[in-house]
Amino acid sequence: MPSADPPTGRMTIVPLPFRTASDYVNQIHRSHRAPQGHKFSLGAVAASGLVGVAIVGRPVARALDDGLTVEVTRLATPGHPNACSFLYGAVWRAARALGYQRAITYTQQGESGASLRAAGWRNAADCRARPGWDTPSRPRTSHGTEQIPRTRWEITLPTR
Repeated sequence: MPSADPPTGRMTIVPLPFRTASDYVNQIHRSHRAPQGHKFSLGAVAASGLVGVAIVGRPVARALDDGLTVEVTRLATPGHPNACSFLYGAVWRAARALGYQRAITYTQQGESGASLRAAGWRNAADCRARPGWDTPSRPRTSHGTEQIPRTRWEITLPTR
């Protein structure tokens, strides 16, 4: 596990290998599969060690995959104060430094999005619930996220 020596009460950002970030997500949320289209992963480190991770990849929705947009596909913390907003802010700074012009992520109905607002993200769209991906010609396993409305959040470069 990566370590930096931040002062007590402070967090720092460290790059993480995809496997380390995925393993951490699975420790926090046992039902998550590893996401596809990985671009980079970041970790938040406090005096106690790794307190959160963000996995960033290509947008899952093909219509949003324009080559200039990244999506936070997983973000997990064990509840460390401010770790979520700290990671969302770091993701945007890293994405901008890599030349991306927009970052997106989703929250499920019932999640407030407070950490996203605190990091400067805005509500971009309310998405209706999906019926699921299972069809007779291509059977898919349900992951329990069907029938749940979501909110798409984004942060973009300022317009001139």
